[in-house]
Amino acid sequence: MEVRRRLPIALMAIPLAIALPTAALAQEGASGGTLVAAIGAEPDQLDPHVTSSYNSFQVLENVFDTLVEPDENLEMVPALAESWEISEDGLTYTFDMRDGVTWHDGSPVTAGDVVYSFDRWATNNGWRFGTVGSVEAPDDDTVVFTLTAPTPNMLANLGAYKGLAIVQEANVESGDITTAPIGTGPFALGAWNTGDSIEIVRNDAYWGGDVALDGVTYRFVPDPTVAITNVQSGEAHWTSNLPPQQVGNLMDSEDVVVQAVPSNDYWYFTLNKAREPFDDLRVSRALAYAIDREAIAQATNFGNATVNQTAIPETSGWYFDYAPYTRDLEQAQALLEEAGVSDLTIDLMVSSDHPQSVTAAQVIAANAADIGVNVEIRQLDFSTWLAEQGEGNFDGFLLSWIGNIDPGDFYYAQHHSSGGFNAHSYSNPEVDTLLDQAAAESDREARKALYDQAATLIVDDASYVYLYNPQIIHGMSPDVEGYSARGDAAIRFRDVSLSE
Repeated sequence: MEVRRRLPIALMAIPLAIALPTAALAQEGASGGTLVAAIGAEPDQLDPHVTSSYNSFQVLENVFDTLVEPDENLEMVPALAESWEISEDGLTYTFDMRDGVTWHDGSPVTAGDVVYSFDRWATNNGWRFGTVGSVEAPDDDTVVFTLTAPTPNMLANLGAYKGLAIVQEANVESGDITTAPIGTGPFALGAWNTGDSIEIVRNDAYWGGDVALDGVTYRFVPDPTVAITNVQSGEAHWTSNLPPQQVGNLMDSEDVVVQAVPSNDYWYFTLNKAREPFDDLRVSRALAYAIDREAIAQATNFGNATVNQTAIPETSGWYFDYAPYTRDLEQAQALLEEAGVSDLTIDLMVSSDHPQSVTAAQVIAANAADIGVNVEIRQLDFSTWLAEQGEGNFDGFLLSWIGNIDPGDFYYAQHHSSGGFNAHSYSNPEVDTLLDQAAAESDREARKALYDQAATLIVDDASYVYLYNPQIIHGMSPDVEGYSARGDAAIRFRDVSLSE
């Protein structure tokens, strides 16, 4: 979601190296070497139900599994559940668990693990499951979700990203999941070397078949120029942290392969509606008129992003073409005057772990100065950023939201008054009603119409001031085979190998 925010997270002390406690990973399968991945920052932790860091999910995507998962077309396909049935009334989902799946420590996975995991989801992702009346495991191989109302995006809710992973109760209750997670995925944690790297190793018992790589080493390389230089020099094989200003030249490079795909991510900023004068929507609208989205997209992505005033990108079938704001300083100043606001200073919170947010904030600050608004940029490491957001200690913040598939992913949690990530305290009863209706509407055309209406109100209210949809851009050595960048930002190494 780059970030998805859940609960405030305190920065923890991590042992220098955490060894893998399992006998299930004998390393006797196919051999493909160890891929070195340069990522932008160190994960805050590795509990998939709690973390909201993209850097964490780059690791967790390869360690954990969900009941179902999105394929390359972002359609839900079997994962830990090998099949399912939906009742005619749409209120009962019965999942058959895959036979013979084991945790990385060799113990069996059962339907009870799904029930346990759901209980944790209901705490941190309850907004996704408001229609779930009960989750039961009548036997070790079957999980039954009983709903109170039809939920057309139920499968996406269960498998859109690894924050909905099936976790092991013993691993959670011991507290080890934050630094030594035990999953069912193609790789298991090998070691966490604080300040330097995380190592994962091949799971030879992986239910999904042979995994070629011996393992992956994630090195923490904050500087994008250093990251791509490491790939070019052979110190790394792959990076998600490319300098955007170099992407054009890198496309023609012989020593780097660049993959770029349209993403379902969006970048935005918002103001804290629980604080004066930001509770007056005219103030947010004034900023929406003051900013230059093209300049922001160019400064942050150098042509590798598409300006958008709603959340959903134009490459999606759910896209809604609505763009009421142009840069209009006169209109912006008039709105501030109507609101009786002058000499305004905004504490704009950004994460130093995401340099793109810092750059965007700098452009916004320059734009705001043109209407007499002083924007003070406060840079925090991501763990501190999350804690401050959770406590409401901000005038505004700027970040991204990643991994969206269903239209509900783009709007409900962020803008419904009871949404799990509505940290800016936005509330509009009409929006609530529209989002509730859309979540239960089975007809696709009617559902889209409801989301379009909700999006119109959200944009008009400037709940989020949307900026752009970036491309997903990854760079890798020509030796990397079988890797594909994905629009949902999931990073999967299970089908990857290294050529000799």
